Amino acid sequence: MADVEIPKQHKAIIYDEPGKASVKITEVDTPEPGPGEVLVKLTHSGVCHSDLSVMKNSWIQTILPHPTQAGQIGGHEGVGTIVKLGIGAEASGCKLGDRVGIKWIMSACLTCGAENICDNLKISGYYSPGTFQQYALSPANYVTPIPEGLDSATAAPFLCAGVTVYSALKRSNAKAGQFVVIVGAGGGLGHLAVQIASRGMGLRVIGLDTTLKKDFVLSLGAEQFFDFTAHSQSELISQIHTATRSTSRRGGSAAEGAHAVLVVSSALAAYESAALMLRKGGTVVAVGVPEGESVGVKNLGAGIVAGKCLSFVGSAVGNRAEASEVLDMAARGVVTTKFEVEGMDKLESVFERMEKGELLGRVVLDLQA
Repeated sequence: MADVEIPKQHKAIIYDEPGKASVKITEVDTPEPGPGEVLVKLTHSGVCHSDLSVMKNSWIQTILPHPTQAGQIGGHEGVGTIVKLGIGAEASGCKLGDRVGIKWIMSACLTCGAENICDNLKISGYYSPGTFQQYALSPANYVTPIPEGLDSATAAPFLCAGVTVYSALKRSNAKAGQFVVIVGAGGGLGHLAVQIASRGMGLRVIGLDTTLKKDFVLSLGAEQFFDFTAHSQSELISQIHTATRSTSRRGGSAAEGAHAVLVVSSALAAYESAALMLRKGGTVVAVGVPEGESVGVKNLGAGIVAGKCLSFVGSAVGNRAEASEVLDMAARGVVTTKFEVEGMDKLESVFERMEKGELLGRVVLDLQA
């Protein structure tokens, strides 16, 4: 790779007033990679609902310990090219010119065996400069190679949304031919979950979202779709049970209910219905994090969990291996992202549309302008 001219400063988007949806484009100093680090010239970054939550300090009482600071560079789905290596970075196999991704988890200790919930992890876009900028640092051992032939804008959402739902579907323990309900099926995470579940894992998908997203969700591979705003909770549960009814091979009574429910919505009401959608022995997988104060979830009491042998599991992002696996799935055409490309100056309006639930799939920022 020929020498690349690296500017002394570059464009970045900062959260100028954390606590509300407000951003500002500014110039920042381009950093030098330290030992074991690489400097990545970013071309694209996906926009995630988690970015909105971090910016608005919506998770302070749940999963994040401190308020976001003014001047924070957000973003955690960045794709670009390595343009400079720090001392020792080659030991991780990185080379100049490699196209790589920077994820929600910027780094982890890699000794505890649970990198996605490591006590020492660093998060892109939260107390570490994120990917809403033109150049970013990353530990060389934590960047994710982007497969050849996979467009950078297409790849970006897999670095958080894709790996998150892929890992969550694995944690559901649902097997090919079984039913999985995906709550929030038309959103950034949900539209990837529908494809991975149906096309990549052979699951029978029932999508839940608003009517606006019905045709979109069905086109992705869902067998059935229900608008969760158009029915009472009892009506929705009844429809799910009817849609999933199956007769025992031994001629016993019919079983009904989903084998798994994947909640990628952040609405508390989604969790209140999830357990009631399950059949005996089913699993709720928590992905979306409700904003504000952490509260208990109705219909997930000990009685129903024990009486029906249900499982309720959490799933936080995913690990490096899962990121590579889901990108390989994308490179093979099994799953793709539905996205629109916007410039850096449109991020605030993207967040406004996100808050209103108007986005189909994902928005990817073009950082090159």
